Amino acid sequence: MIPLPTAPRARLRSAALALLLFLVAGVVACGKDTDAPADGGPVQLSVFWYGNQRRAELTEQALQAYTRRHPGVTFRVTWQGSDGYYQRLATQSAGGNPPDLFQLDEDYLTEYAQRQIALDLTEFVDRRRIDLTRLSPSLVQSGTVNGRVMAVAAAENTPALVYNRGLLRRLHLREPNPDMTYDQYVSWARQVTVRSGGRVAGTMDPSADIRALWVWLRAGGLEFYRGRQLGFTADDLARWFEFWQDARTSRATPAAAVVQAANSGDPARQLVVTGRAAASFAWSQQLTELQRNTRDELALAGLPGAANAQWARASMYWAAYRGTRHADTVADVINFLTNDPQAGRILGDERGLSANLDIRQAVQSSLGDRAARLSATFETAMAERFGPAPPPPPPGQARIRALLRTAAERAESGRATGRTAAADFVEQANTALSG
Repeated sequence: MIPLPTAPRARLRSAALALLLFLVAGVVACGKDTDAPADGGPVQLSVFWYGNQRRAELTEQALQAYTRRHPGVTFRVTWQGSDGYYQRLATQSAGGNPPDLFQLDEDYLTEYAQRQIALDLTEFVDRRRIDLTRLSPSLVQSGTVNGRVMAVAAAENTPALVYNRGLLRRLHLREPNPDMTYDQYVSWARQVTVRSGGRVAGTMDPSADIRALWVWLRAGGLEFYRGRQLGFTADDLARWFEFWQDARTSRATPAAAVVQAANSGDPARQLVVTGRAAASFAWSQQLTELQRNTRDELALAGLPGAANAQWARASMYWAAYRGTRHADTVADVINFLTNDPQAGRILGDERGLSANLDIRQAVQSSLGDRAARLSATFETAMAERFGPAPPPPPPGQARIRALLRTAAERAESGRATGRTAAADFVEQANTALSG
């Protein structure tokens, strides 16, 4: 079996934040927490999110549905791709012109909460202005920082193996299953490589993937973070890198150059759709987009190892600006996007499965796309096996992601041993988290 991680030997120094967010804090401190009735007006709320054209169209439709019910409330919307989104959001806040309602992901939630950029929503949850009773406890926990509700999950998503079912049928090989150990999974992947005559490797190498590493750590009783520091040692990470180095040597994974082309996470570059591997590590909700990039039939399986090492993850969150003049109205819009059946039908599964369990069930039955239905069915089945959610990551996770990718690629390419790359990562991560 793959060696499980050992307990951390030392605590790292506490986390600090980027200079730009430091400047933002000064501006936010001057903001007001006044509000306006949800049905009052006229009120215009600014809304900002990242995503593609389809997300923009559906989100605007949902906001228009809110306006039809509350004619006094209109929206000024702005959206863009993910690249540069957080730089623009921080610049807007520092310049005193932040959006009233904006989209966050787990990399930045704690930063925006601790710098008091995001509005504390606890009061609205306590008063049921934002109703979270139909969200799973883990999903509610994922938006809670230091006991305060700082954001609400816009949807739920789950890490998964996306595999080429059509290829496996042609090779007369069994499909992966969620009860495989990592050793069994790599053994299965070697069979794919051999049976295909080396034309297709069995699996993507996920050593640079923070999702896969985090789940593996939890299977060994660890977390990626312990408070504001790493929750594992260089020895733990070295075992992870060395395991995948062995998989590469046995040809269960492709060459390093092929793997690194897919490390960005761009769906179009995933090896399961470029034909370079039979399986990739991805988000289950990405199945629809991945399927568009290949003629072969794709399917989903759980990650190798203990299923309860996974948890209900928010694909992204809705958060409000602490200085908004319309806090009560913003809270009502968040509640609408979270709990209203019409909003749920409009938004569908574009950001992931609805955070509201009732709406999720209703939307799941109406999905027209095969891949979307398969993704919804998979996530619903996995929910029964989830473990508890960890707290949101500390400030600096975006930097930690980048450092992990650099360290993993050094190990993948042989520019450093797994042990050296791991030691360098831990040192650099310590610096990034401690400032």
